[in-house]
Amino acid sequence: MTKRALITGITGQDGSYLAELLLSKGYKVFGLRRRTSVPILENIEHLMNDIEFIDGDLLDMGSLINAVRISNPDEVYNLAAQSFVATSWIQPVATGQATGIGVTNMLEAVRLTKPDARFYQASSSEMFGKVVETPQKETTPFYPRSPYGVAKVYGHWITVNYRESYDMYACSGILFNHESPRRGIEFVTRKVTDAVARIKLGLQNELRLGNLDAKRDWGFAGDYVKAMWLMLQQDKADDFVISTGETHTIEELVEIAFSHVGLNWRDYVVVDQKFVRPAEVELLLGDCSKAKEELGWELEVGFEQLVKMMVDSDLAKLKSK
Repeated sequence: MTKRALITGITGQDGSYLAELLLSKGYKVFGLRRRTSVPILENIEHLMNDIEFIDGDLLDMGSLINAVRISNPDEVYNLAAQSFVATSWIQPVATGQATGIGVTNMLEAVRLTKPDARFYQASSSEMFGKVVETPQKETTPFYPRSPYGVAKVYGHWITVNYRESYDMYACSGILFNHESPRRGIEFVTRKVTDAVARIKLGLQNELRLGNLDAKRDWGFAGDYVKAMWLMLQQDKADDFVISTGETHTIEELVEIAFSHVGLNWRDYVVVDQKFVRPAEVELLLGDCSKAKEELGWELEVGFEQLVKMMVDSDLAKLKSK
């Protein structure tokens, strides 16, 4: 029998890679789409004929119940959120609603309509924030440092609560930073690779960034969606940290990206205090040993390979315009 999956946030980076993965495994894929938002379909343009879209909104419970009823899913992947950390200080209430309360709405829609469906919640390493131990693992206490991180903590714990209260198969993937050529331009990795491509082609003169010393654990989104799928194939629901176990600074990211096109980053990068966060997260480093041991999950794309892949993609996009 063909498995059925409902993905919220399907037009995003993760949603598009996950849709590709599930389609390759023979799933019938449904995507929740918000009518009120400007549709950005670039990531899934090549999949439009393979996905069935359902209109809905994480803040409208009726539309979510309708989406679950129509899709009748075996698996639900809740990837939708206000996911840009910097915006969460400007729109803290909206972030709390979409990224936090929206999870409850989705869980409740599944509980009322298809309680035997398996549920995946996209948790985030930003929940660790001002880290209390390094590396961070599933048992590390949370100390979020942004409205986004706080909202993700709520989404994470409400997922645990539904699992324990209603015996639902509900789990969270605590994903560390994961990037790809499909990453939004507002995120620092893509901001860097797009700027490098523009500077190389003479379309831009400088790149303004904030804290170059901030360290992150960066992986490839295409690898991380495999972990999401694996989490829903286990006998028992559980939460997993998904990461590379390596940390790199923004400066390293910049150096690799510029050197890939034969440029010295110091000639083009300007540190601008405007891009420094009100409360900075200095270091995130994940321990993914549980996922490797219990899920059999493995990384395929390394950091340097990822950065070069993104620069090449941005160069190709700009040249084709």
